Amino acid sequence: RVFGRNAAAVSEALRGAVAHLPVEINPRQPRRNSFEVSLVKEDGSTVELWSGIGKGPPRKLKFPQPEAVVEALKSSLA
Repeated sequence: RVFGRNAAAVSEALRGAVAHLPVEINPRQPRRNSFEVSLVKEDGSTVELWSGIGKGPPRKLKFPQPEAVVEALKSSLA
């Protein structure tokens, strides 16, 4: 549940920051107990915007603030 809530918050923030941005949650089976956000560019390359792997305990460090992911997205698109 906590993963779903955080994924929804991050995807909503990304959609609000960039108009018409397609956001997919778990297009493939996710790694267990991990939270990652990646940008797949039009040329097929992937840019990691956030990875909670290796963070924590406490568990809350595994999840990003949505604003931090939006900033990483904007800098990747610039």
